[in-house]
Formats: sequence, structure tokens, C-alpha cells
Amino acid sequence: MKQEELFGHFEKLADQMTVTILEGKGDFEGGYCTVNGDHFIVLNKTRPLEQRLRVLAGSFSELELNEQYIVPALREFIESHQLETAHA
Repeated sequence: MKQEELFGHFEKLADQMTVTILEGKGDFEGGYCTVNGDHFIVLNKTRPLEQRLRVLAGSFSELELNEQYIVPALREFIESHQLETAHA
């Protein structure tokens, strides 16, 4: 699956889970956060798409996904990132 397609699937998943994806510029990597009960994933739009996808995978791996329908390729991408993080 192309990176652009993965990103689109992440956007749909975020909508399903009421998580807001925010993109901005600056000196930061990005990640998942909660503010006043609202859920956000912050991405640095100046970073390559591959890096933003890793941030999304890492962020969603922190959430409860068992009850969510996720396109198999996206689920595999998230799970493979979990394994990379666990071995780091």
C-alpha cells in the first residue's frame, strides 16, 4: 500500500475514534496527547511522510484498537511499529 493511502486510512481511523490530527511546523517530532479530555495526534508537516506515518503508528498503538475496524494493511503497519518500538 502506498504511503499516501496509509495516511488516508489513518485519517479515517482518527475520525472513527474522535482523535484530531493536527499538522504544524516547528522543531518537534509529534505524537499523541490529551488536552481537556480531547485526543490529538500532532504531526510536523515539514517531516517526510514516512516519518509522519511512524508517528501515527506509534500514537495509535497507544490506544485501544481491538474494537475498531482497521483495514488489514493499516493494522499490520501499526503492529509492525509496535514490534520495532518494543525491540528498541
